[in-house]
Amino acid sequence: MLAFQIAVVAGLILLNGFLALSELAVVSARPARLRAAQQQGQRGAKRALALAANPGRFLSTVQIGITLVGVLSGAFSGSTLGIRLAENLVEAGLSPGVANAVGVGSVVAIITYFSLVIGELVPKQIALRNPERVAMLVAPVMQLLSRVALPLVWLLDISGRTVLLLLGQSGEDRQKVTDDEIRTLVAEAEQHGTIESGERHLIAGVMRLGDRTVRSLMTPRTEVEWLDLTASKAAIRKKVIETSHSRMPASIGDDAGMEGVIITREVLVALLSRKPFDPKSFLREALIVHDNADALDVLSLLKEAEVPVALVHDEYGVFEGLVTPADILETIAGAFRADIDADEPPSVQRADGSWLLAGYMYADEMADTLGFTLPARREYDTVAGFILSHLHHLPEPGETVDASGWRFEVVDLDGRRIDKVIASRLPATHRERLD
Repeated sequence: MLAFQIAVVAGLILLNGFLALSELAVVSARPARLRAAQQQGQRGAKRALALAANPGRFLSTVQIGITLVGVLSGAFSGSTLGIRLAENLVEAGLSPGVANAVGVGSVVAIITYFSLVIGELVPKQIALRNPERVAMLVAPVMQLLSRVALPLVWLLDISGRTVLLLLGQSGEDRQKVTDDEIRTLVAEAEQHGTIESGERHLIAGVMRLGDRTVRSLMTPRTEVEWLDLTASKAAIRKKVIETSHSRMPASIGDDAGMEGVIITREVLVALLSRKPFDPKSFLREALIVHDNADALDVLSLLKEAEVPVALVHDEYGVFEGLVTPADILETIAGAFRADIDADEPPSVQRADGSWLLAGYMYADEMADTLGFTLPARREYDTVAGFILSHLHHLPEPGETVDASGWRFEVVDLDGRRIDKVIASRLPATHRERLD
């Protein structure tokens, strides 16, 4: 009889552990991984997704089971094993009062210890190590228990929703994955060796691309090499020979509006053939995009365009710059050494911990480098624009801006353009005042 009672208590503890394991596994399992397992035909994945999709009913089932196990375990520990141990202590010579207190207290303490270790801590640690796998294993049993206790589960589920409604929590809480969470997961994957550092930088670049407009990617008009189709044949020949670009925007007259794009190789062939030369005949229609268009949308258009060059215009139709696939690749992978001055990278950390930043450096890359978050809605794309958004005037060398825990000092101007900025971390007390 004693062995049977001990077996019942042990079984209740194991059942409590199973319920605790099931609860944490299903709640912690990632739906994306469960869907992938379902597509692979793994058993239990569909049922685990069904449980996760209705957390109210699932948690009600678990809570019913845990409560019932707790009640039965308490009853057995006190009324059976505790009393039996007290009787043995009385036979050993203790007074009935002391024997009853020691017997019941000892049994309760022992069962509580095993309930915590075997019934809670160990199962939950197992569930956290591989929640998706555990969720698929326990899902069939938990669905069966949910059906068995359906009336009571329904009552508890409705009661819980009613209380949530009274608390103003009537809407479904659908957790969405944020950009910061994705970056954290990618960083963890890099630390564990799942992905390489290069892959992490590429993923970060793709995420930055999704947040940018064409204006932040384009080569501005002041830096665009373009061809005037009304120029002399000698001037056109000289321009086409000296350029390093395979495609050039072309205009008729000034650069206020570009008519299209020419392919320099075709113009060179015509010039060398000594046939009648009409530069306008080489003009090809180019994609026209607005300067606030999303970068990813423009990427899709460039993939379908006959000539992969987009001419960027503002809302007044004025030519602002151009975008090519190379500009998009640079955003994702970073600038190539051949395209920039090797002696002037966009950011350099100095010996004192401060950073020397180029004015043309993208503002979101600066924020990632320095470790702070930029506003989601902003009207600037570069470090120079970041400084101007705070000063509201063209600064003189030596002027400073305190923002986001950093002091930004303008150290060099290139005409009317901010060329170099030094970013120094502010003392903690100053950072707290800024925040």
